[in-house]
Amino acid sequence: MFSAPVMAVVMLKVLVVNYDEYGPDSIKSFGEALETTKTIIWNGPMGVFEFDKFAAGTEAIAKKLAELSGKGVTTIIGGGDSVAAVEKVGLADKMSHISTGGGASLELLEGKTLPGVLALNDA
Repeated sequence: MFSAPVMAVVMLKVLVVNYDEYGPDSIKSFGEALETTKTIIWNGPMGVFEFDKFAAGTEAIAKKLAELSGKGVTTIIGGGDSVAAVEKVGLADKMSHISTGGGASLELLEGKTLPGVLALNDA
């Protein structure tokens, strides 16, 4: 993993080019779009949430998903970084399902055969 100073420099370059990528306007837009869903699959945080300076987007989405989960929306968190993000915010227990198998989960949704699932089917 990158050290904090290196990652911060990389993120600063991205933020200069896409200043509002995960700023207040984007967070509001994502939140509004999520309001109409019944199932949400979140795979990948909204930036480098490990650094407080870049965590606002990820934290806002995690809070929104927790709120929606409380309203009966199915919220599925996939991938180690996404799991770490909802745990950092203290909302992991509010989600419907959490899996560190983000890439594998996406492949399963694509219809690909996963070796572990195939073994279970053959058992």
